[in-house]
Amino acid sequence: MDARKYAAEDLLDLSKVKLTDVINIEFLQKFQDDFAIGLGLASVTVDLDGNPVTNPSRYTKFCMDFTHSTEIGDRRCAESHRKGGEEAARTGKPYIYECHAGLIDFAVPIMLEGRQIGTILGGQILTHTPELDKYDRIAKEIGVNSQEYIGAVKDVKTLEMERIEAAANVLWTVANNITRSWYDQHKLGGVARILNENITQMSATMEQMAASANEVNENQNKLNNEIQNVSTLTGKINDVIDFIKEIADETRLLGLNAAIEAAKAGDAGLGFGVVAQEIRKLSSDSKQTVNKIKEFTQEIKNSVAHTVKMGDSTTTATQQQASAIEEVSASLQDIAGLSDTLENLASK
Repeated sequence: MDARKYAAEDLLDLSKVKLTDVINIEFLQKFQDDFAIGLGLASVTVDLDGNPVTNPSRYTKFCMDFTHSTEIGDRRCAESHRKGGEEAARTGKPYIYECHAGLIDFAVPIMLEGRQIGTILGGQILTHTPELDKYDRIAKEIGVNSQEYIGAVKDVKTLEMERIEAAANVLWTVANNITRSWYDQHKLGGVARILNENITQMSATMEQMAASANEVNENQNKLNNEIQNVSTLTGKINDVIDFIKEIADETRLLGLNAAIEAAKAGDAGLGFGVVAQEIRKLSSDSKQTVNKIKEFTQEIKNSVAHTVKMGDSTTTATQQQASAIEEVSASLQDIAGLSDTLENLASK
């Protein structure tokens, strides 16, 4: 199977579509970075397996240098993100939650026609002044220096929950609309490619049909010429028959005259009279045979004329068919041009 066609068909099958298939990662990275800087929120985009497809944006020192620095802390973060992602996938909407380290995080599902293909994880923010005893306890649990950990949490930005929810909703709206738009664009390109390939195959078939129609037309013209030759020969046969008929008529007269002369000769002409009678009989039989042959040749001539008429109808039909096929082929070429235009538009 053609690789390009296979890719186009896969793109129409949502079960095979991946986040990286339908979204420009460079654009997503820039949008994610600008969003994080503008609102002071950390963010990263991951696929369905949790693998990052973008670089982290504005991750805090609290998370990167401390919470993720130990195996326990890193494992707890992964579990926290997993649960948040699952809840976002279940609802199909942004999910805001408190992570294991006491910061506010959110999971924004990237959906495509009801199916999740990725998640934007973000947050690393507080909604109120941190309770230092809480972070002292967490630091001991994950195995980091408590004083440094508390110092790092004091640098975490504080933001009202309302603004965090608004930020998550903005991410959800923009990311999903971009994904939908890019998917439609890629799908349009895929459909255009499939359409173009099918049109090309149809056009080739139509060209073969047109060639066959032209060949049939040529063969029919040759057949018509041969039939015309038969008609001409039939006319010549009639001329010969007319000549034979004349001979038969003359033979009949000759036999009649011979019979008269035999009658005049009396007994001496009896034998000659028998011959004269046979000549007359032969003339009569010949004339009847000639008439039958003439009837047969007339039937042949009528049949040939009918065949010629049918051949002319076939020729006309094949000519019309060839013209129609040429018109259809021209239309297919126009459609192919349109599908190329669609594919070019989809690739921009």
